Amino acid sequence: MVHKTKGIVIRCIKFGDTSLIAHIFTELFGLQSYLIKGIRKTSKKKPNHIVFFQAGAILDLEVYHNNLKNLQYIKEYSWAFVYQQVLFNVVKNAIVSFNMELLQQVLKQPEPMPELFEFVEYSLHYVDESDQAAAANVPLFFMLKLSHLLGFQIFGEYHVNSPVLDLQAGNFVSNIPDSPFYLIQEDARVISELNKIASFSELPNIVLNQQKRRALLSAYLQYLKMHIEGMKEPKSFFVLQEVLS
Repeated sequence: MVHKTKGIVIRCIKFGDTSLIAHIFTELFGLQSYLIKGIRKTSKKKPNHIVFFQAGAILDLEVYHNNLKNLQYIKEYSWAFVYQQVLFNVVKNAIVSFNMELLQQVLKQPEPMPELFEFVEYSLHYVDESDQAAAANVPLFFMLKLSHLLGFQIFGEYHVNSPVLDLQAGNFVSNIPDSPFYLIQEDARVISELNKIASFSELPNIVLNQQKRRALLSAYLQYLKMHIEGMKEPKSFFVLQEVLS
C-alpha cells in the first residue's frame, strides 16, 4: 500500500554499485529503511538525485509500507523544504550533521513519534533561516529537548538553594554530589535557562562565548551517554566544537 508522508534523512549507506539504503525518520512510521535502486548511477540524460538524500534533507515521500518488512521502498520523492544556507554554510552544515548523528543513535524502533518529528523538522528550518549566532545555540538546546522528549529531562532549576546540576541524577540539588558528573555556578545557571525555553525563537537571548559553549556541549553530551544505552560520541562532534564561535 502507498502512503504519503514527510521524511527527514538521517543517513545513507551505499548498497551495491549504484544504490543506497536511506535511513529516514518519517512522520507516519518513525524510523524506516528504504532501498533506493540506481540512484548513484548518473548520465547526461539522467540528473543526479543523490542530493535529495543528504543527512538532514526534508522530503515529501510516497512510500510502499509493509509492517512485516525491515526494508521498504520509495515510489516518489520531492523537496518538502529547500535549504538556502545549510548545504553551503560550514557552521550550519556541522550543526545539522551533529543533530542527525544524535538521532541516528537514539531512534531505535520503527514507531511513530509525531512530537519528536515536529521538533526535529522545526529545528532544521530554524538552523537554515536564523542568523549564525542564534544557530550556534541550537545543538545544546536540541540535546536538552531531545532528552525531554525521550523521557529523561532535567528536573528543577538553578536557585540559591539548588545551585548544582547533578548530571547523573538529572536534577538541581543543594550540594555537590559524590559523582564527578555535575555543573555548578554559571554552567548550571545556563542549562537551567535553556531548559525553561519553549521555542527556538528564544535562543538569541542566551549569550555564550566559544569556551562556555564547548564546555556545556561536552557536559550535556556526557549526560546523554549516561542515559542512552550504547550511545557513543558522534563523529561530527569534534568538527562542531571547532566551527562554533
